Amino acid sequence: MKLAPLLTSVALVGFFTVWDAPLKAINPSLVQASAAEEFSVSQKIDLLTKSKGQIGSGDQLRRFFFGDLEPIGIQPGGAGHVVNLYNKANDITFSYCSTYDVIVAIKKGKVAKFDANEVK
Repeated sequence: MKLAPLLTSVALVGFFTVWDAPLKAINPSLVQASAAEEFSVSQKIDLLTKSKGQIGSGDQLRRFFFGDLEPIGIQPGGAGHVVNLYNKANDITFSYCSTYDVIVAIKKGKVAKFDANEVK
């Protein structure tokens, strides 16, 4: 019996057994994505409220509520116009500026138009 096929088999089994740990070490964004899924809805909304107005908060919004956002209005604000996105499952509306990828306002309920001073 040759040793090479046996060593190859053991190496493949070991590789597939510990696949997750090295992959996360190589690509830490996978760890962040899995951590984002562990937050409760109220924690997600709190994080979005804290990061409101910061570049990248729109990415956070999409990651937390992917597929659950419904556009309900457009209005002047941000860097031109903002889109109001409603999350029916949690009854909350986000005002989003796509130019800078930021959330500019968050309010409970279905809000078709925010006050002008909230979305500047």
